[in-house]
Amino acid sequence: MEEKPKNLWEVFDINKYQYHVTISTSESEDVDEWFVYMEDLEKRKQAYGICGECKEPGTGVRWCQPCNAKRFKDNFENWTSGNKFIDEFIQQSQLNAVHHRNCLEWISFEKFQNITYIAEGGFGKIYSTKWPEGFINYWDIENQEWHRYKNYEYVLKSLKNSSNISSDFLNEIKSHLQIYIHDIIQCYGITQDPNTREYMMVLEYCNDGNLRNYLNKSENYIGYTRKIDELQVIARGLFEIHNAGKVHKDFHSGNILFNSSPFISDLGMCQPANKEQTVKEEGIYGVLPYMAPEVLHGHQYTKAADIYSFGIIMNEFLSEEIPFNDIPHDEFLAMKICKGLRPKISEDIPKLLTDLIMKCWDAEIKNRPTTKELYLILSDWVDEVYEEVSEIYSQVKECNKIGEKKFKNRSNEDKPKNIQTHPQAIYTSRLINFKNLPKPVNSTSIQINSDVNYNIQSASTNPISECLDVQLSELGLSEICQSDESN
Repeated sequence: MEEKPKNLWEVFDINKYQYHVTISTSESEDVDEWFVYMEDLEKRKQAYGICGECKEPGTGVRWCQPCNAKRFKDNFENWTSGNKFIDEFIQQSQLNAVHHRNCLEWISFEKFQNITYIAEGGFGKIYSTKWPEGFINYWDIENQEWHRYKNYEYVLKSLKNSSNISSDFLNEIKSHLQIYIHDIIQCYGITQDPNTREYMMVLEYCNDGNLRNYLNKSENYIGYTRKIDELQVIARGLFEIHNAGKVHKDFHSGNILFNSSPFISDLGMCQPANKEQTVKEEGIYGVLPYMAPEVLHGHQYTKAADIYSFGIIMNEFLSEEIPFNDIPHDEFLAMKICKGLRPKISEDIPKLLTDLIMKCWDAEIKNRPTTKELYLILSDWVDEVYEEVSEIYSQVKECNKIGEKKFKNRSNEDKPKNIQTHPQAIYTSRLINFKNLPKPVNSTSIQINSDVNYNIQSASTNPISECLDVQLSELGLSEICQSDESN
């Protein structure tokens, strides 16, 4: 009698390893012990254990890619979306899946319950829903059936005019599948609204909403120690996007979602980093305050442009102020951004963090850190913030005292912050196409929200931070208009 397969998976430690294997690149070498690479069989065995059927190391938590691919293939004849192109797309994802996070299903629309409209973005509509059956989590080897996570809340995302399946729709889903990390919103499958005939992505639901919702809803002070940790998670997600050879291209606070920890969402614009922009005359989509000056000026979108956006997001997260919320998001603002205007930096932010923000949004692309450098800097601070002898510890301790005091003094009427935005301040993605903008340069001063100007000199005579090894060129623009003449 043939021996029944046994569960030989290791008890998984999320603090030690990532959920599933990563395809290694030269960029990803020597980044973090947390990453597990496909070719490292011994580490895969340590992280995930071995498959009870083929006895090979797992490719993810409770997942064996070769064995599960065979199971999926045997079931292909039992389902169809009615669209050959979509069927093949889903089948390919199932054959290649190294973990449930890379595995799609076709989900009949009638399986969803309590569908509720949430919002409309620049590219489509968002709904919340219940899916009682739930998504595939792993193959239960002892009971020989798929184990599913049931009764969770999900998001249905439609793309405008997707009734005829578009490459844009499938490209966004493909981006979810090609990025091997936990910090990206998971896509579970595809469905179709029988009334509108529009195809919809079935996505992970985040209870705390986007970054602004998360800040506004918090009833407790969110300290810098926690924020550094959450910034490191965001940087790790962006690193993995870049490690997959892609750029996000629409990176702003509305696309940072929170569900206990932060996740990067909305990969609709995510494209290969080496893909040429085909028609420059058409402009580029984005949210103006987060767009790098060189992109506004008409240059190719690069990984460095995502880093610029990270700097704006980082300052918004730490300052808890929306960038350029009190002025129109028009050609005049785009011109001022190219001339060096940046959002105000709170005086309460630790100086090391301020320095990193400024390095990320430097007008000179070569002065910005790579995502690998960014992630490693923040990872070091996550550890050092608990070491009393470290510089980051003393800065965070002092700034937290000020921050906590201000939080306690804020009246109940101000919680959540009722921030008035200019009617022409637009925070959804749209086509930006401004002509004849000036060449991007840095400003001679940085705006601090206490109205104190920190004059920045050349790095050769006054380095902003030795710890960051900031290499700033001479900053030579003094004509930035500080008045509200655009209001």
